[in-house]
Amino acid sequence: MILIKLGGSIITNKEKPLSPRMVTITRIASQLRRLKEPFVIVHGGGSFGHYWSVKYDMHTKPAKYNMHGVSVVKNSMVELNKIILDILEKSNLNPYCLPPTDFMSGNKPIPVKIKEIGKIASSGLVPVTFGDALWYGNKKSYILSGDKIMSILAKFLRPRLSIFVLNVDGLYSDLKSQKLIRQMNGQAFSAKDVSIDVTGGMSRKVEEATAISKIGLKVFFVNGNHPERIVKAVQRSKFEGTLFGGR
Repeated sequence: MILIKLGGSIITNKEKPLSPRMVTITRIASQLRRLKEPFVIVHGGGSFGHYWSVKYDMHTKPAKYNMHGVSVVKNSMVELNKIILDILEKSNLNPYCLPPTDFMSGNKPIPVKIKEIGKIASSGLVPVTFGDALWYGNKKSYILSGDKIMSILAKFLRPRLSIFVLNVDGLYSDLKSQKLIRQMNGQAFSAKDVSIDVTGGMSRKVEEATAISKIGLKVFFVNGNHPERIVKAVQRSKFEGTLFGGR
């Protein structure tokens, strides 16, 4: 099984609120059709959910956030999810929407529900879930990021490969020259060591990718503007990107 995260920066234009990158999503979907094994898709919020979560000052820590803000963030993620589902369906990928509430209780994963996702993927459907504003309890809520969902799913589904699809080639050791780090083997990197997008999301991706690799699983960072690289990573052919763990 393959676990694929479509980052908010690749599926939306983060410089413009509520702007999906339709052509890019379609190109990625056409490449995903070439995959010959089950896979699960997780997507981020980009200029949809992330835009509103910043506006309403919502974070990953459970707290009593503005309830209208919670509603707006959630509705925007449903809107973006529908756009992605429609494109995947038109690409004959049989998407199957799974909101995080289907496998999370508060901020705790429900193992039996997550394992069911693997069965769904093996049936010929493509489970699709996403970062979201979730109810925590006692009038509290929180943001569950798509990156965090990746490490949660990886722990229980044990995918052969987890792929983070980005708007850059991977991690750079030098931002000016864009010198690519092709393999990470347990190195400790801080936020200042890696390229950071407007959400600070790259450091979060590194954190979750490292967590996945530490349980013995491979993780690959790939540029979604070249979606054929996703297929190459899955097929173990020559790759362009950053690999966490062994090859």
